[in-house]
Amino acid sequence: MNDKNFWLASGGILIVFAGYWLFGHPFFIEERVVMFFAILIATGILIFYINKAKRGEKIFLRAIPGLKAFEEAVGRSTEMGKPVLYVPGIVDMDQVETVAGVVILGHVAHMTAKYETPLNVPVARSIVMKAARESVRAAYLLEGRPDLFHEDIVHYLTDDQFAYAAGVNGIMVREKPAACFYQGKFYAESLLLAETGNSIGAIQIAGTASPAQIPFFVTACDYTLIGEEFFAASAYLSDDPKLVGNVKGMDIIKMYVIITLLLAILLRLLNSAGLISFDVLQFLTIR
Repeated sequence: MNDKNFWLASGGILIVFAGYWLFGHPFFIEERVVMFFAILIATGILIFYINKAKRGEKIFLRAIPGLKAFEEAVGRSTEMGKPVLYVPGIVDMDQVETVAGVVILGHVAHMTAKYETPLNVPVARSIVMKAARESVRAAYLLEGRPDLFHEDIVHYLTDDQFAYAAGVNGIMVREKPAACFYQGKFYAESLLLAETGNSIGAIQIAGTASPAQIPFFVTACDYTLIGEEFFAASAYLSDDPKLVGNVKGMDIIKMYVIITLLLAILLRLLNSAGLISFDVLQFLTIR
């Protein structure tokens, strides 16, 4: 869909809705018209930028140093003849951070397969083990190196938080990986892992959306993906038009939300001062 078709389709939807509204709009809750148009505009923005990316148009995404360092970290391990350690968090697949960590694992596995670098992925949940194993297997197959894959690349340690941290620390001390990735949801064990990795001289790249753990990773790791940088990592690493367009679209939506909030605050202040009669809170409130 090119821009012309997109705008024609958008105009067609508005004309149909206008006709529906003029004919009495049955089954439509008038108090939720703001929500309806918010969903319509957000969907349109996402579709617009995804199609733009699919057409090969240049979409600017801010460079994130931590993501640029992924290949550098794997390359360092390759040069030193040491393994790469990847920790996908300590919670199950029902957490979006774990899902994002497993997706990023696939990209790291592509690099380790390409450079024939040993990969070690200890996990704390059985379902995560299965998902991570399939992600790594697919990466090795796509790189044409299925002979390098073995199921023990992804292995289960324990469900217990500090027993898992102790097990991963033991792997670090014994194998001394040159690169350590911590990508997922972490709790108090974050500093234990990062400090051990720092003590063996490994390059460390962390990524999490857990606000309480970000300071520890920032202090002890070389690079840290903070919050939405972590969730956008897959789009940066894969350069998939759908993912890149989605990230850009979400950024534009956030910009419009911020503008709307600032405008609403201004209108509310004017209303409170008695300068205008329009009550923006009543207009925006979803009933």
